[in-house]
Amino acid sequence: MTSTAVAPETTAVATVPSYIKDAWWTPAAEAAGVPVRDASTGELLATVSTDGLDLAAVVNHGRTTGQAELGKLTFHQRALKLKELAQYLNGRREELYASSAKTGATKIDSMIDIDGGIGVLFTFGSKGRRELPNSQVVVDGPMEVLSKDGSFVGEHIYTRIPGVAVQINAFNFPVWGMLEKFAPAFLAGVPTIVKPATPTGYVAAAAVKAMVESNILPAGSLQLISGSARTLMDELDYRDLMAFTGSASTANSLKSHRNVIEGGVRFTSETDSLNAAILGPDAVPGTPEFDAFVKAVVTEMTVKAGQKCTSIRRIIVPQELTSEVSAAIGARISERVVVGDPRAEGVTMGALASLEQLADVRAAVQAMLDAGGELAYGTLDSPSVTSVGGTVGVVEDGAFMSPVLLSWADAEAEEVHSLEAFGPVSSVIGYTDLADATRLAARGAGSLVASVCTNDPSVARELVTGIAAHHGRVHMLNREDARSSTGHGSPVPHLVHGGPGRAGGGEELGGIRSVMHHMQRTAIQGSPNMLTAVTGVWHAGADRNFTVETEGTHPFRKSLATLHIGDAVRSELRQVTLEDITAFANSTGDTFYAHTNQEAAAANPFFPGIVAHGYLLLSWAAGLFVEPAPGPVLANYGLEGLRFITPVAAGDSIRVTLTAKKITPRETDEYGEVAWDAALTNQNDEIVATYDVLTLVEK
Repeated sequence: MTSTAVAPETTAVATVPSYIKDAWWTPAAEAAGVPVRDASTGELLATVSTDGLDLAAVVNHGRTTGQAELGKLTFHQRALKLKELAQYLNGRREELYASSAKTGATKIDSMIDIDGGIGVLFTFGSKGRRELPNSQVVVDGPMEVLSKDGSFVGEHIYTRIPGVAVQINAFNFPVWGMLEKFAPAFLAGVPTIVKPATPTGYVAAAAVKAMVESNILPAGSLQLISGSARTLMDELDYRDLMAFTGSASTANSLKSHRNVIEGGVRFTSETDSLNAAILGPDAVPGTPEFDAFVKAVVTEMTVKAGQKCTSIRRIIVPQELTSEVSAAIGARISERVVVGDPRAEGVTMGALASLEQLADVRAAVQAMLDAGGELAYGTLDSPSVTSVGGTVGVVEDGAFMSPVLLSWADAEAEEVHSLEAFGPVSSVIGYTDLADATRLAARGAGSLVASVCTNDPSVARELVTGIAAHHGRVHMLNREDARSSTGHGSPVPHLVHGGPGRAGGGEELGGIRSVMHHMQRTAIQGSPNMLTAVTGVWHAGADRNFTVETEGTHPFRKSLATLHIGDAVRSELRQVTLEDITAFANSTGDTFYAHTNQEAAAANPFFPGIVAHGYLLLSWAAGLFVEPAPGPVLANYGLEGLRFITPVAAGDSIRVTLTAKKITPRETDEYGEVAWDAALTNQNDEIVATYDVLTLVEK
């Protein structure tokens, strides 16, 4: 093996480099490589080879150095690095755009890929700090009491898996496809090994080059394999995860590997998908929904030259509208779509990724024509050599193809529901009623996404509930969101990307859900003190330090530097009188009968008679635990988990016990959040109310 300290250029006719063990690597000069060509011109760009690459060493480096370095960081620290990396890559976009154009991608295509990938980093950088603790353990759900005296309890926690995340990506989105898997793995603290698809892997390599040059990522947290890695699964075991995007046949081969079946490798896939768009019966020509539907279909047919796993392949419309829909789609394509080299002025749809991809798409279309489909728009002939604004738009050596729209007299034809032409190709089929539309959509045998276009709530409800279990995402389109919608084919990092059945059965993105895919949920059992020690979160029944008694200091007088989990304060009792209840009712206007009418209150099975307002008790509780002088506590910003349990009648007394439950320092501010466990009890030590008080406290 050879390695260099500086990344080799990926734009020259040379071997696309791999990045392993924190250094750039290329095979020996005599190694034979797979040629990679410009999708529009046929120009030889580079070769790809992993001849001599030690895959076992790659995996071991991630499991050792990568795990160790990422393990030094909390969730919040990793999230900040993702944000910092996104900001850095924003400044490197133009060079990535130039590289992306060679794949046949237009400026808009490249924006979806590159800006979309950077946006994923920003999203996880934000959500990681908002939704995860500033620690390395996530508590999942409430504590379960497992013994009568509360000395033996249990709950679930998440901790990161101890291996690597191998991410095998498709050719169509070399940047977004990489970053949408990398971001949640990194946030979880799991090192990534990226294996991009060969035809566009040079774009992924350019992105990794920029990421490495940022000097933001910890050692071992990211490695890149440019080229074949057929034996990589042999090196993985139960500690590791493989996330695959690509063809169903390859996914099936990988998930049947012995190390998945017997060795416990976590395997998730996102594969072929015959996505549908359904036009509601109310969305007739002339309505905003009809226009939005046609626009969405043409967009999905032509963005990335239709090379999207989320593209619309089946256009399901009322039987009586098939001809009008086909005509409208064809008219919009003719009006707006110019096929050619994306670097040429005026081009709106570029080439397919390679000549091999072009041959595959044409063969799939021909098979559909042979099965009964008819050309409603387009041709399988090569586009003519054209000039756009003085620049050659289409050349003979480019992988260019006209958009193709097929119509089907027989909506039941098997091929329209089972063959995917992974290019600018879609089919129009008709339905008789909503039940028929639902059934036709489900014949895709599991899809990533479907669109439902209607302005009728009852139609939306019937279609969405009917098809939801067959899809990972359902996009509802009408006049209200047509302008603001991110679109049928655009997964967003906040929501799940994936789908059941044919679509692979996996999940990607989905916000913090995708982080948890890289973690192990474990049930832990022990005493409250032991659970507190493991999680860093105080548990009911664990020791408290009543600081006023032991230190002479109210816990509100402590900054984050001196405050500890379990620091607590216990108030004196305060008696509630009927006069207090009446005054609160009159001053607030809350004259609900349980607080004002003795006879009616006594008739209620929950109350002994007139009882105090819950919010009166909360207000008093604040007065009982607060330390009023200026100090480290800056603000109270809310309550969580409030429950009223035992009513308080006139003559009863209450006290509050406040315990520091969770401390979350902010990495970028001079303060952090403290959640205080508040337990309101009466004179008999019965629980009156429980909740968490949330405060901002100086470091």
